[in-house]
Amino acid sequence: MDLEIAMLLGQDGVTNGAIYALLALALVLVFAVTRVIFIPQGEFVAYGALTLAMIEAGRLPGTVWLLLAAGVLVVALDGLDALRRGGVGRLMKVVGWNIGYPLALVALMRFVPTDSWPLAAKVALTMAVVVPLGPMIYRVAYQPVAEASVLILLIVSVAVHVAMVGLALLFFGAEGSRTSAFSDASFTVGPMMVSGQSLWVIGTSLALIVALALFFGRTIYGKALRATAINRAGARLMGISPALAGRLTFMLAALIGALSGVLIAPIATIYYDTGFLIGLKGFVAAIIGGLASYPIAALGAILVGVLEAFSSFWASAYKEVIVFTLIIPVLVWRSLTSHHVEEDE
Repeated sequence: MDLEIAMLLGQDGVTNGAIYALLALALVLVFAVTRVIFIPQGEFVAYGALTLAMIEAGRLPGTVWLLLAAGVLVVALDGLDALRRGGVGRLMKVVGWNIGYPLALVALMRFVPTDSWPLAAKVALTMAVVVPLGPMIYRVAYQPVAEASVLILLIVSVAVHVAMVGLALLFFGAEGSRTSAFSDASFTVGPMMVSGQSLWVIGTSLALIVALALFFGRTIYGKALRATAINRAGARLMGISPALAGRLTFMLAALIGALSGVLIAPIATIYYDTGFLIGLKGFVAAIIGGLASYPIAALGAILVGVLEAFSSFWASAYKEVIVFTLIIPVLVWRSLTSHHVEEDE
């Protein structure tokens, strides 16, 4: 170990930590608003990366068919209620968004050579496919049991995670994929070589965190989510729909996960089940923040990324064990310093 190696490991740690910070923020947001420990958060990372890889290869990603199937389920659940409340016009709106939109994406990718598009357009198309899965999954799997205990919601999360991993194997196969780098540039800073892709990851993560801060502080929907996170019953009495808050929260979580996958795909080979480990590391960071504090969770994510990088140098065979062991002293410390509050209170 010398200064140059330490700086390279630190760069890798900060780059990975930026991704973990995004996932930790998404996990904290979902838990604060819906009380769901969102285990499938990592699956959106894999879906985003592998969907982009299939688009670059000129193939139709299976996530489009998942989006269509989820849309059919949503229409089956909401169609009758939409017809009763708003007539045919509202029903057509529900059908158009949940079935017409996925069909339009299928037609676009079947008849337009998207593999020749610029990288930015491919990324935008990837987000258009993956992000709507978030609110659809909430409507199908979580909204019917939204008032259940945290344990029941955790069991549902495990079931959704297992289903999404199995579907990823079906859609993308067992082979890993990488995508084109956002930038092939590199810069020399002292003895260290900084890659342009690392700067893209860190810069995009910071920009998204700032955008989320502005969203929660300046917009009506952001303030509604904050109100729901602070007091669900009070927010409902003020006219904030828990269902709308849940769908919006899951859409943001899907956006963060898919964007994280797009960012990390050029620097790591992504497999159908890679998202689970990445999501767990974001979960460790979220636990450091107590599933409540965004700044502490972000700092915890950087700590996880740096610890992982240096562990891979000193004990590469045990780096995952070392990272996940970090959660034990954090839980012990929090159990000794936090006041227990019953859920019903």
